[in-house]
Amino acid sequence: MSKIKVTNPATGELIEEISMQSNAEIELAIKNGHQAFQKWSKLDAHERSRLIQAWSAKVQENKEELAKLMTLENGKPLNEARGEIDYSTAYLDWYAEEAKRVYGRTIPANTNSKRIIVTREPIGLVAAITPWNFPTAMMARKAAPALAAGCTFIVKPASETPLSGMKFIDYAYEVGIPKDVIQYVMGEGKVVGEIFTKSERIRKITFTGSTAVGKQLIANSSENIQHVTMELGGHAPLIVTEDADIELAVQQTVAAKFRNAGQTCVCANRIIVHESVVDEFTEKFASEVKKLEVGNGLKEGIDIGPIINEKGYNKIVEQIEDAIAKGAEALVGNQFQVDKEKGCFFVYPTVLKNVTTEMTIMHEETFGPVAPIVSYKTLEEAVELANSTPYGLAAYFFTNDYRVGHYLHDHLQFGIIGWNDGGPSAAHAPFGGMKESGLGREGGIEGIEPYLETKYLSIGGL
Repeated sequence: MSKIKVTNPATGELIEEISMQSNAEIELAIKNGHQAFQKWSKLDAHERSRLIQAWSAKVQENKEELAKLMTLENGKPLNEARGEIDYSTAYLDWYAEEAKRVYGRTIPANTNSKRIIVTREPIGLVAAITPWNFPTAMMARKAAPALAAGCTFIVKPASETPLSGMKFIDYAYEVGIPKDVIQYVMGEGKVVGEIFTKSERIRKITFTGSTAVGKQLIANSSENIQHVTMELGGHAPLIVTEDADIELAVQQTVAAKFRNAGQTCVCANRIIVHESVVDEFTEKFASEVKKLEVGNGLKEGIDIGPIINEKGYNKIVEQIEDAIAKGAEALVGNQFQVDKEKGCFFVYPTVLKNVTTEMTIMHEETFGPVAPIVSYKTLEEAVELANSTPYGLAAYFFTNDYRVGHYLHDHLQFGIIGWNDGGPSAAHAPFGGMKESGLGREGGIEGIEPYLETKYLSIGGL
C-alpha cells in the first residue's frame, strides 16, 4: 500500500507517513456516508446545532496542539495558524446557529381550494476536496453548513497538509458526531476526484483549488447532475487612489499581500497606484516590507514561512526573473534560501516597481510573497486594468472619497471587495468569486443554501 510522506517545508523533517486508501475503501466510505444520511438528516436541528457547537469548543480546547501541527506541515507562522483555528471555529459557531434557521414558507394560492407549502431538505451526501494552504478553515467552511443542513460529509484533504484537517475532524468524533456522518479519505487527488464525481450516492461536490481542476470536476460532475460549489483561482487587484490614506493603505496592503507568505487565493497580486502618490506609497510600502522576518514558523517573531514545495517556488522565481528581464526593479527582496535536498524553499518578500502589463506576474496568479506595483492616470484606466483577468475572486481599493468608492464597487468584477480593508473575509459574510473564480458562496446565510433542496407541495381539494 502506497504512502504519503508529510514533511515540514521549513526543515524537510518527516512528520508522518499516511497510508493511501484503496478505491474499494473509498467506495465503502461513500456507501457508509450515504447510509448515515438517512438518520443524520432526520436528527432534530437543535441536536445537530448542539453537536456542532460542541465540536467548535473541542477544537478551541485543543487550539495550541492543532496550531502547532498546522505550522509543522504547512509552514505558516504559528500566530497565523492560531488565527486560522479561530477562523475555522467561527464557521462552526455560525452554522451551528443556522442549523435552526432552515426555514420553509407558505405561498398564497390562486384559488381558495388550494394551499401551497415550500420546505427545505438536505441535499444528501457531500464530497469535498480541500487545499493545503488553509487545511482546517477550508474544511470548516464546507463541513459546517453541510452538517448543519442535515447532510453527511466526506472530504479528501490535501496531500501536502492532511494532518491538521484529519485532527480537526477527529475532534468532531470526540464530541459524539458519528464517524459515518463526517469522514476523511486519503488518496491521489485525480483518482479520488473521479470516484467522487462518478458516484451516484454523492449529491454535491465542493472544491477549493485551481481553476483548471475545478473545471474538470464541473465537467465530470455533469454525468450524475451533481450540485457543485467551486472556490477557484484569483488574481486580486489592489487600487490606491490619489486621495487615499497612504499609511492605512500601506498597512493593509502588507496584510493582504503577505499573509501565509502570499500563498492565498485572495492575496493582493497587482498593486495599482495613482501616479500622484505612487512614489510615496512605494517608498513607505517597501520600508514596511523590509521589516518582515523570514524563517521557520514555529520561531517567535516570524512573519513569512516557507513556500510549500519546489513547484510553487519555481513559479515565483520565474515570475520575478521575467519581470526584471522586462525592466522591473526589485526594491526589496529577490532573495532566496533553498535546500533542494531537504525540500525547503524560502522566498524573501519582494517589492517590484516599474512593472508593466507585458510581464507574466500581471497575468498569472503568483501564490508567493511578491508585490508588483504599477501606476495609473485615470480611475477608468485602473478599473480596466483590474478587470483585465478571467478571475474575479477578490479586489481591494483605498479611497476616502465616497463617490470614488461607490464607483469602484460598481465597476470592479469581483465577488469579494475590501474598501480600506485588506482582510474582508468573515464567517458571517458570503465568500466566493465571479467569472472563472468559482460558483456559489461559502459563509453567511448564503453558505447553507447549496446544501439544501427546495420541495414544493400543492394541496388541493380544500
